[in-house]
Amino acid sequence: MTSGDRHPGLSLRVSVTDRCPLRCSYCRPGAGALGAARDRILTYEQIANFVSVVMDRYAVRQVRITGGEPLARPQVERLVAMLAALGVPDLALTTNGQHLAGKAAILRRSGLMRINISLDSLDPVRFREITGGGVLEKTLAGIQAARDAGLHPIKLNTVVLRGRNDREVVDLVRFAEEQGAELRFLELMPIGMASAGFAESFVSSAEVRERLEEAFDLEPLPERPEDTSRDFVVRRERGGGTVIGFVSPYSQPFCAGCWRLRLTAAGSLIGCLARPQGIPLSWDRHGGSRLDAGAVCEAVDLALGLKRRDGNFVQPRHMVMIGG
Repeated sequence: MTSGDRHPGLSLRVSVTDRCPLRCSYCRPGAGALGAARDRILTYEQIANFVSVVMDRYAVRQVRITGGEPLARPQVERLVAMLAALGVPDLALTTNGQHLAGKAAILRRSGLMRINISLDSLDPVRFREITGGGVLEKTLAGIQAARDAGLHPIKLNTVVLRGRNDREVVDLVRFAEEQGAELRFLELMPIGMASAGFAESFVSSAEVRERLEEAFDLEPLPERPEDTSRDFVVRRERGGGTVIGFVSPYSQPFCAGCWRLRLTAAGSLIGCLARPQGIPLSWDRHGGSRLDAGAVCEAVDLALGLKRRDGNFVQPRHMVMIGG
């Protein structure tokens, strides 16, 4: 484990698809073809081999399955089981929740530990508008199914957008508390299609926090250098509470402590969401699933070396193609 001593452990984001049935306003274009050819998408065996090689050579603290929408890919629970068998210490999945109700139990049985669910509004009409066709009831059913299956913690993710859902932040905290879930407020990033109306839509974490402090007492939790979320416990006079977090890549970049590494569905490594460069890995596209360990380490080190240092976002690709 030659490289593991230099950092607290990699957090691997593994995209299994660059497709999604929704068209969230900050993620995917509203029209037009998008996505790699089907024969360019990595197999589950190739993904598992990549994770195995990286775990053998580096400290890995987390693997999160992403997309696109990972539950749109058939039998994703098979990949979950393969990664669980490798001994991944923290195995998670990020989803829009639209198909989670029918998948939560089998994902848990296959070895998934926890789940992140996008929830940008509690109003059905606004939810449909922001997500480009999503049905709020389906995501709420998915949250309940995740609770019933024993996935823990459940983390709800909200991208805060001015004039759309920024007035819902207090209600979203109360909802998370009722559900026994954690909640993270994410700043919008000027990436892909979100860059066009960024100035009008951006809401800083500081503004969201100020609004929440009018309704709750926020008790800060200890920070670690590798944390991307600044977390607080919400306290209320009547008792109860939950954990909320602020992810602030634009107003308070966390580059110095970031050890995230993304594998796109088509097999490129991305060390930073704000950089256009991707490092392609070479597999046999005719069914081969083995990687040269030395070449993987070179690619990992190169991708990590491309992390943002100057505070500028220069990522032209849409978020759905990167693996968020």
